[in-house]
Amino acid sequence: MKNKSNILIPFGKNISKLRKARNLSQESLAQKSDLHRTHIGMIERAERNITLSNIEKLANGLEVNIDELFRF
Repeated sequence: MKNKSNILIPFGKNISKLRKARNLSQESLAQKSDLHRTHIGMIERAERNITLSNIEKLANGLEVNIDELFRF
């Protein structure tokens, strides 16, 4: 994707960092978040601009407050 939004890249990297810190695979996080496995990969690679609902699902899956997803 050529024109990735400035927020998508650090957001995706932060999701990856938080996931790995919890020793979760993308598939495990997807299951805990009620999202598809490929969706997690696309978020981490900044290929997907996700909805607020899915941000909440990710926070729940990672067991963090939503604001922690944006600490980059």
